[in-house]
Amino acid sequence: MSKISELREKQLKLVADARALRDEITDDTAEARVAEIDAAHDKAMAEYDRIGERIAREEALEARQAELDAVEDARRPLGEDRSRKPGKVDERPLEERQVEAFRTYLRRGIEGLSPEQRQIVRELRAGPQATSPGADGGYLVPQGFMAELVKSLKAWGPMLDPGVTRFLNTAAGNTIPWPTMDDTSNTGALIAENAQVSLAEMAFGTKMLEAYKYTSGVVLVSSELLQDSALDVEAIVRDAMAERIGRIANLHLTTGDGSSKPHGIVAAAGAGATAGSATAISFDDIIELYHSVDPAYRADPSCRFMFNDGTLKALRKLKDGEGEYIWQPANVSLGQPDTILNQPYSINQAMASIATGNKTVAFGAFNRYVVRRVNEFAIRRLVERYADYDQTGFIGFTRFDGELLDAAAVKVLTQA
Repeated sequence: MSKISELREKQLKLVADARALRDEITDDTAEARVAEIDAAHDKAMAEYDRIGERIAREEALEARQAELDAVEDARRPLGEDRSRKPGKVDERPLEERQVEAFRTYLRRGIEGLSPEQRQIVRELRAGPQATSPGADGGYLVPQGFMAELVKSLKAWGPMLDPGVTRFLNTAAGNTIPWPTMDDTSNTGALIAENAQVSLAEMAFGTKMLEAYKYTSGVVLVSSELLQDSALDVEAIVRDAMAERIGRIANLHLTTGDGSSKPHGIVAAAGAGATAGSATAISFDDIIELYHSVDPAYRADPSCRFMFNDGTLKALRKLKDGEGEYIWQPANVSLGQPDTILNQPYSINQAMASIATGNKTVAFGAFNRYVVRRVNEFAIRRLVERYADYDQTGFIGFTRFDGELLDAAAVKVLTQA
C-alpha cells in the first residue's frame, strides 16, 4: 500500500471513530459527557485535516518528482556560461534568455546586466503590457516566473483558484464593460390562430471590470543571500510576494464592497436564507440556503459551498432527517472530494465566523464570479533605500478586480 493510501485509510478510521462517539449522545446524556465527546470529535477532525495536508504535500512531491524525471529542472541556479564565446550570437530561445536576465537583475540590478540582457529589459518595458514603466523601469517578469507566482497565489484563497471562479486575463488594464442579461421572468406563450404575439422585452445590463492596483510591499533580502548562488533568490522573492498579494486579493474578492476595490462575492451575492440562531447553524438553515439557489445553478459543475474553517467544524456535526451526517469524507475511488449535502466546498478564511448578522455560508455557481487579472506583473529593485542595512528591497505590483455577473447564481446564509 502506498503512503498516500495509508494516510487516507487513517482519515477514514478517524471519521468512523469520531462518529461512533457522537452516536453515544442521546437526550439523557449529561452535558459534561456531551462536551467531552464534542472535544474528542473536534480533535479527530483536526487530525483528519492535518493528514489531508500531508496527503496534499505528498501528492505535490510526487507531481514535482515526475516533472524532474521528465525534464531537467530549469530553475536550478545558473553559473557563468563559458561555452559562449565573446561576440558569438546567443541562439537560445528568447524566453530562456529573459529568465536568465531576470535572475541576474534580481541579484545584481540593472548595472549587473550584460548589453544583451539590458536590451531584453528595454524591450520588456516598452512592450504592449508596459502602461507606465517610469524612469527607473521595474522589470516586467518573464512568463515562467508569472506562472509560478500565480500557482503560489492560489494557495492563499479559493477566490484566486481558476477551478472555483472564472478567470479573465488581460494584457492591459482598461475598463471592461461586461454585458449581462436576465430573461428568467419570461416564458413562451400559447396563442390562438391569427392572434398577435405579445411583447416580452429582455432585461440587459452591464457590469464593469476595473483593474485595481495591488502591491506586495517591500520584500527585504540581505546582501549575503543575494551573493550566495546556492540559494534561489527568485523563489524567495516570489513566495513572499505571492503570500502578501494573495491574502489581500482573496480578502477583497470575498468581502470587498466594490468602492475603489473589487466587489467581493459575499457582498455581491443575493440573500439566500437567515439562520434561526445568531450563534449556530442548523440542518434546516443549510437546506433553506441550498434551495434558495435555482436548480439550474445547482446543476452547474462549479456549484459549491464556501465558509471558513470554524464553520466547517460546526457543519461536520450536523445530521439530516435520516440521521446521516451532511458532511461526508472524500471518496477516492470515485474521485469525489469532501462534501456537504453531496456538494463540494471551499475553505475561505476571509469568510465571517458564526455571529450575529454575519454572512457565514455562500452557496451557488461560483463560475458566475469573474476575477479579472492584468497579466502585467512588475518588480522594482530598491538598493539605496536600504543600503545602511546592507539589504536590497524588492517590491511587486499587479492589478485585480472581481464581480459577480449574476446575483441569483450565488446566495448567502446570514446569522439572525
